[in-house]
Amino acid sequence: QVQLVESGGASVQPGGSLRLSCAASGSSQSWKYIGWFRQVPGKEREGVATIFPSTNTPYYADSVRGRFTVSASNTNIVDLQMNKLKPEDTGMYYCAAGTSWVRNILAPESYHSWGQGTQVTVSS
Repeated sequence: QVQLVESGGASVQPGGSLRLSCAASGSSQSWKYIGWFRQVPGKEREGVATIFPSTNTPYYADSVRGRFTVSASNTNIVDLQMNKLKPEDTGMYYCAAGTSWVRNILAPESYHSWGQGTQVTVSS
């Protein structure tokens, strides 16, 4: 099993920056990739960015490409650098781990372990 803990959520102004961190505990062999998701009440969970720590290969949702950067300092820590934040970036951000080879790497069903989330609010 893998445990995931997110940190770094805060309230920021539009155009600001924020850095989230995901810490995973357990065997690094228990996951191939770690992804970031966000969710607003009443809407489905949305994939934001995913990385394969072994190769640092990233994947991004179109809505954040060019503004967000996902990186892995090692197989157990994955950060999400968020720049030029917009109000629509507001939501509860979750990190998740997956092991299955799937076609859609940003789909929630591609992940088997989830953190409890950290709140990000972008407003003036």
